[in-house]
Amino acid sequence: MEAPSLELQLVESNNLARLSKEIAEKTQQLRNLRGEEIHGLNIEELQQLEKTLEVGLSRVIEKKGEKIMKEIDELERRVRYLNSYLSAGKQLMEENERLRQQVAGITSAQRQAAADDSDNMLCEEGQSSESVTNGNSGPPPPDSDSSDISLKLGQDLMWMHWRWELGKGKKAGS
Repeated sequence: MEAPSLELQLVESNNLARLSKEIAEKTQQLRNLRGEEIHGLNIEELQQLEKTLEVGLSRVIEKKGEKIMKEIDELERRVRYLNSYLSAGKQLMEENERLRQQVAGITSAQRQAAADDSDNMLCEEGQSSESVTNGNSGPPPPDSDSSDISLKLGQDLMWMHWRWELGKGKKAGS
């Protein structure tokens, strides 16, 4: 490989010196911006530094304001979402309570009906309330078959006994 030409070496050396000088200047400017090593600056340089800092500070304040506003908007959006979620939850809870009361009312009505039925099962001498209210307490009519009537009475008594036992169990469980 050939060695770089003298001219190329000079150009690279100049670039290196220029870049080194630029790095030193930028480092000094950074220190000045931090408020360090400003004792050697004249009034004009101090005024220029002040102006640079003011412009930079106004940009920082502006960016900070933008970010704060974005954060406020996001928080307000979250609050609106949570409020709608809570509102929906409240409506669901109210609906659940209304349904719970409705079911309790239905259950209560069913218990009352069962209790009324059990109270009316045995009214007179072991006859069902149906046979008492229909006037079926006398002897069978002469033209009917007495075996059918006995069977019907037996079914009525079994039905009454079953409903009475059912009503007794519900009252004990209440």
